[in-house]
Amino acid sequence: MNALDPPSAVESPTVPATSLPDVSQIPSSTAPARILVVDDQAANLQILGATLGRLGHEIIPATDGVSALRRLALRPPDLILLDLLMPEMDGCEVCRKVRAMPEWKDIPVIFLSAADNKDLIVRALESGGVDYITKPFNHAELISRVNTHLELKAARDRLKRLATDKDEMLGILTHDLKNHLGGLELSAQLLEQRAANTHPPDPRMAQLAENIARTCNHLLGFLKGFLANSAADASLVLQPGPMDLVAAAKAAVERHREAARWKEIRFESRFPAPSILILADASAVDHILDNLLSNALKFSPPAKRVEVWVQSQPDGAEVGIRDEGPGFTAEDCSRMFRRYARLSARPTAGEPSTGLGLSIVRKLAENLGAGLECESSAGAGTTFRIRFPSPPLEAAPNHGDAS
Repeated sequence: MNALDPPSAVESPTVPATSLPDVSQIPSSTAPARILVVDDQAANLQILGATLGRLGHEIIPATDGVSALRRLALRPPDLILLDLLMPEMDGCEVCRKVRAMPEWKDIPVIFLSAADNKDLIVRALESGGVDYITKPFNHAELISRVNTHLELKAARDRLKRLATDKDEMLGILTHDLKNHLGGLELSAQLLEQRAANTHPPDPRMAQLAENIARTCNHLLGFLKGFLANSAADASLVLQPGPMDLVAAAKAAVERHREAARWKEIRFESRFPAPSILILADASAVDHILDNLLSNALKFSPPAKRVEVWVQSQPDGAEVGIRDEGPGFTAEDCSRMFRRYARLSARPTAGEPSTGLGLSIVRKLAENLGAGLECESSAGAGTTFRIRFPSPPLEAAPNHGDAS
């Protein structure tokens, strides 16, 4: 006897064959589907097969959980009708195994059982079932629920295909646009060089070339932000592991040193420990740091400084970035993490700003379980703090540095 089975319900009662209605009179709006029917009573399999088979569905019978999983492996169905009370492997265990497999997890499972115990119904639904029908069942109700869940699955499948098609199309478009814009940018640079070497110099040609290069740079920045935002929307598969937050911050500073030098901005870093290890996805942390440092440089006037620090905390570790830019108004702060948000503060040297960087930062921080704080007021600069919840795995004393 299964642990889930009440003493009187080990064997599921069959539905009398005489109760089988003329299903041709029951409307069905779904296309023929492949349905796996799992029941340890052969009579129930015959009745369910006859009822649904006459609607054009392909019925795959299984008399126990093991054979059901074997048939699933051969060819996944569109729907599973699963008896709850079966010997050896009950329906809940079968359903959990189905949900544990990525290629099966979206198959709807409708439980069928003579047990009308509320606790059993809850356990069945918690194991991954989408519906529950008690036996002996009403055939019209059964067909209606089967139709409903087949229609829902078909709709989900269509949405997945549309999303895949959209991603593929966007990938093609962005790839081609990046290539063409890169070619335009190179042509503009060559045109600028020719204008500078012309005797006498041609200022109009130089200005036109600069305009083309700036436009290409803006569009490339937008495409990069758009792609990063799409990746964050897709909930990147994070692979958390031990990583050195200090090393990540130092590497991010180096990646932006040339941009800082161009604006005569000085980096000041404070790292009390040579390494502070946290549990996080290194790529996601790099994206966060790159976006925040890029923003700090964009919004900082020339000849200012940007502070970067990493420090241990009792319940984790913090990385902070502070700039001496114009800061943000209260209205800016309320919407700065929205996608494509346009803020009152603008880049100080005409740098491209897509309105996507901070949206990406927030999504990645949420995926990492990290806290994100912004402190800013008009005319007083901006400070971003990212707090990682996992306690540092290692910390050792060291001195900060300035560059």
